[in-house]
Amino acid sequence: MKKLSLLVLAGATLFFSACSTKKVYEPQKVVGSWEKQSSLHDTMIDSSSSVALLESRKVLTKEKLVDIEVPETYRVLSNSDGWIISSTIDGKLMLQYISDKNLVEKFDLKKTIASATIKNDMLAVLFADNEMALYSISTKELLLKEQGDAALAVDSRIVAPHFMGELILFPTLDGKVVIINSKLRKKLRTVIISSEAHFNNVIYFNVIDNKIVAVTGNKILSMSTKEERENYEIRTIAYDGKNLFLTTKQGEVISITPDLKLNAKTKFPFAHFLGMIVTSDKLYLLEKEGYLIELSKDLQEQKIYEVDMEDGYVFTADKMFYIDDETISVE
Repeated sequence: MKKLSLLVLAGATLFFSACSTKKVYEPQKVVGSWEKQSSLHDTMIDSSSSVALLESRKVLTKEKLVDIEVPETYRVLSNSDGWIISSTIDGKLMLQYISDKNLVEKFDLKKTIASATIKNDMLAVLFADNEMALYSISTKELLLKEQGDAALAVDSRIVAPHFMGELILFPTLDGKVVIINSKLRKKLRTVIISSEAHFNNVIYFNVIDNKIVAVTGNKILSMSTKEERENYEIRTIAYDGKNLFLTTKQGEVISITPDLKLNAKTKFPFAHFLGMIVTSDKLYLLEKEGYLIELSKDLQEQKIYEVDMEDGYVFTADKMFYIDDETISVE
């Protein structure tokens, strides 16, 4: 018994020693406190890549707080083509039109939904088991179904399907992009981004000058006539109309072109970035220990400010960080 107690004590000592030596970001110079903060007068309880749900059940988009209330038991999925899309865990899906809150469409799809997108009368759905489906909103008819490979564990930043003319691009939960022709109702191609076993879903997707850019937590793909891939352990990513900016788990901030050529990079040791906003001439990075980093786009000049923030959901809009029940404006 005494020997066992000593082993337990030794293990506990090692555990607490490891915790006590965990390093966090500590800037060498802080300009002062960032003053453009205010209360949201509500609290975020859920978020996706394009919308957030507040405790009042109201919905926050990238542009504004909309006059839509999502029912209890529903979680918000996306903001698409003028609709707020939400669903329950057992597959009840609701579409609420932002311009007319009395216009509501409902589907009963029987299983958990990961994300969804709307274009005109078409509803594209990605299910939690990685199945892809296309429905008519007016008739509720199933137009197409395509089964993907199940993903064991996923990042919460799930990307919705993307419409591009007659094509529907499904960023999947297992690191792929499945390209479907909506007119022919058939799969054309599957593109592999990354082959990691866990947390390999697409967390960012964009089409830039007919070039597909898709990102998982470990890899970024740029695809047009040829495919380019680069390995990064990515936390956040943004596009300013010309270049892509990404932050990594190593505390790096990196600027690359849409075809993945490196422009510049810098590093903030041990930084854990929660969000990033790109303006016409600056980057703004929200850091977990309570700092807002202002960077020039060439990543050469920086100013660091303290911000008053609590732990909670983080949602990034066009010129605003939302954290729990607070806002931080970069304007």
